[in-house]
Amino acid sequence: MINNKTLIGAVIAVAMAAAAFAADVTGTWTATFDTQVGAQKYTYTFKVDGKKLTGKAKSELAGTESEIAEGTVNGDDISFVENLNFQDMPLRIVYKGKIAGDDLKLTRTILDMFTEEAVAKRVK
Repeated sequence: MINNKTLIGAVIAVAMAAAAFAADVTGTWTATFDTQVGAQKYTYTFKVDGKKLTGKAKSELAGTESEIAEGTVNGDDISFVENLNFQDMPLRIVYKGKIAGDDLKLTRTILDMFTEEAVAKRVK
C-alpha cells in the first residue's frame, strides 16, 4: 500500500522531471520588433535537439539571414544569439525569453545597449 508521503513525493518528482525537458519550438516563428530604425520583421527557423537550439534568423529590414548560435531551451526558457552583419558592422544580438504555447515572449539586447521586446508567433 502506498502512503500519502510516498504518493506526494512521486508526484513532485514527476513534475520536476517534466519541467526540465525542453519545450518543442522546432519550426518557423515570426516577430516584429519596434526599433529605433522602425519596425523590424523577423522570421526564425528553429531546430531543437534535447536542450540545444539551432536554426536561422532572417531579418526583413537588413535583408540578411544569420545562423543562430549559443541556443538553449530549458523547460519554458529560451535563449540564443544572432551574430548579424549589418552595413558592414558586426552586431551581437542576445535573445532571452519564455515559451508559452505558440508564443515566444522575447527580449533582445543589441550591443549590450539597446533592449527590445516582441512576441514571436508560431507559423502553422
